[in-house]
Amino acid sequence: MLMTTSEPVGADGLDESEAAALYRLMTWLSPAFPVGGFSYSSGIEWAVEAGDIVDTATLSDWLDAMLGDGPGFCDATFLVHAYRAAEAGDKTALNDVAELAAAFVPSRERQLETSSQGRAFIDIARAAWDADGLDAMVSACRTPPVYPVAVGVVAAQHRVALAPTLHAFLHALVSNWISAASRLVPLGQTDSQRVLVRLEAAVAATANRALNATLDDLGSATFRADLASLRHEAQYTRLFRS
Repeated sequence: MLMTTSEPVGADGLDESEAAALYRLMTWLSPAFPVGGFSYSSGIEWAVEAGDIVDTATLSDWLDAMLGDGPGFCDATFLVHAYRAAEAGDKTALNDVAELAAAFVPSRERQLETSSQGRAFIDIARAAWDADGLDAMVSACRTPPVYPVAVGVVAAQHRVALAPTLHAFLHALVSNWISAASRLVPLGQTDSQRVLVRLEAAVAATANRALNATLDDLGSATFRADLASLRHEAQYTRLFRS
């Protein structure tokens, strides 16, 4: 279930609380939600130019590594801990998570990517999807929440369950990476879906790992992807901001 509720679940569908939670997740993590994700490639643009990504196989391998050994796992873990701190009303813990998440970003462009999306997510949530206590939780973060922290805080304040929030977040993250690659390699729509199919198990595994991870488990070993993010800044021609 997407939300803890005492309402009975009918045989024909979701109860009111579960339907509301699903509706919000599908909205917040849709490509149409205006956080500007389409503007960023997380270094994939440089990887394509350098010849590291040339087809569906190399894209799948690259994204699998980013999920399990790089920003995918790290962002998922930050979302989990931000959610739990916000759910508990622990402002000190939430501020600590927000500061660590911001410090963990390996390049200036990735910092721009995650901080701008986090800011947009919070602003839109306040304007259209406000919830009791949201302002207080955001204000507790002396460092502006980066994207995964923002998603965790908003979902917790709306009482949308953590596990589906995390899976939806990772699906949206991978979908945005694939969308960028589809324009850069380029790939057709069917090939893009094949990559998404290949990464289904990796998304589930990363989510389950993050749900059980402590902040001490954080770490990244995607050096080539970090290098791509650093070198993108000086790339001669660019379609994306990162």
